[in-house]
Amino acid sequence: MANFSPQSFSTKNDASSRAPLGSSTESSTTVANMKNHVGELINPDQRENALNVLSKSRDVYHELAPLLWNTACIVTIFLQEMILIYPALSSLELTAAQSNRVCNVLALLQCLASHSETRMPFLNANMPQYFYPFLQTTSKLAQYEYLRLASLGVIGALAKTNIKEVISFLLSSEVATFILHIILANDEGLEYICATAARFFAVARALEMVLGSLEKQPCPRLLKLVVLCYCRLSYNHRMIYYLKVGIALASCLPNTLMDATFINLFREDLIILKLLETLHDNIRKYQIPLEQTGGGGVETIVGPSVSGI
Repeated sequence: MANFSPQSFSTKNDASSRAPLGSSTESSTTVANMKNHVGELINPDQRENALNVLSKSRDVYHELAPLLWNTACIVTIFLQEMILIYPALSSLELTAAQSNRVCNVLALLQCLASHSETRMPFLNANMPQYFYPFLQTTSKLAQYEYLRLASLGVIGALAKTNIKEVISFLLSSEVATFILHIILANDEGLEYICATAARFFAVARALEMVLGSLEKQPCPRLLKLVVLCYCRLSYNHRMIYYLKVGIALASCLPNTLMDATFINLFREDLIILKLLETLHDNIRKYQIPLEQTGGGGVETIVGPSVSGI
């Protein structure tokens, strides 16, 4: 993976760092060279070199994102490059060269995600869904690690904008919920999130927002991830703060997971039904402790810091 360095995952290529058009960093020669390399992407024989050069030129030519997005066939080529390696992901036959090539594609997608002119078209095209399979990989081999890091770099570039529409997209997307599930699935991640009221309720609010979006646009796969997240939050490690977190979860679990709101999605999926059964069993375990708090509410359970959330 010599052609791809960790620095390539940086999200510094955002709106605040761009030089204006016509600045000394963007000479006519630079513009001509960038247009030439973008044109080379269309030629399969020249594509690999063009991807490598362009991925390293994001800070040299700050209008690269609009050029890429508005040039015919380029985004389609990016999608083709990513989809081409899907079979190698599951067979564990991904090579370093294949990974490096797609990492360069992801670096250019990060460029699109960072630029103010291409960010929303990028989201409206649902581009993050195409690198979701890279985040699902579990192999510790370097070529898979690089793909995961590059994918997270694109998401980081989106999250860094702090724009309402972007944040709403991330919260309601399968990608963001998958990342949250990966964190919760790890014992250290679960402990970190449950260690303070602020973290716990921030995650609970995010999951509730995702459920709200699912009421309008049902998605069984996303629903399964949400239920998995709630199950992990309800997990009893026989530790006192997990009991407190479980009680807090019982007090704020959305009614849509307890009633018939998603029954049509549940009916055909035995895995979700089993997960819900586990979640409801865990919640019932906390009902007696909840009553024993004497009506003190959530603040009594997880501490006074929650009152400032």
